[in-house]
Amino acid sequence: MTIARPYAEAAFDVARGQKALDAWSEALGLLGAIAADPQIQAQVGNPNLPSDALRDLVFGVAGDGLTQEMQNLVRLLAHNKRLAVLPEIARLFDDMKTAAEGLRHIEIFSPFAVSAAEQKALAKRLKSHFGSEVELTVEKDPNLIGGIKIRAGDVVIDGSVRGKLQQLSNELQF
Repeated sequence: MTIARPYAEAAFDVARGQKALDAWSEALGLLGAIAADPQIQAQVGNPNLPSDALRDLVFGVAGDGLTQEMQNLVRLLAHNKRLAVLPEIARLFDDMKTAAEGLRHIEIFSPFAVSAAEQKALAKRLKSHFGSEVELTVEKDPNLIGGIKIRAGDVVIDGSVRGKLQQLSNELQF
């Protein structure tokens, strides 16, 4: 994520300046999907393939829908051997876009199903905590044992039993 963040921030600044957040989000989503494809990943991981060939491969799959600035981003990533971070750049860009629109995407992990009433109560508490509208995604994670884990971008609130046991173990130096 630390590698992807500066690229995502730069792309966001350019997109906001152009008033083209939706177009950039769509293009980065496409580029992220291309980079996440197993066949493309195999080529990106090939040290014998020159960066120009990787760039042309991505352009060939993406087609003609990329603006000059988007193409420049792909060129820069290919030159720096960073095409593999495109899916993370797309995710971070979308998080920034959502935040700029006054909405915060929050992931909730729970070992059990979370009812609609519980989701509504969580959304209300998180809205007051973060000071913006929230959009919840709830995923079931039986590894947590009990409690919940909340992730909102870089912020992680781990109220799970597993997390508390890990914290206790760290404090006791086990």
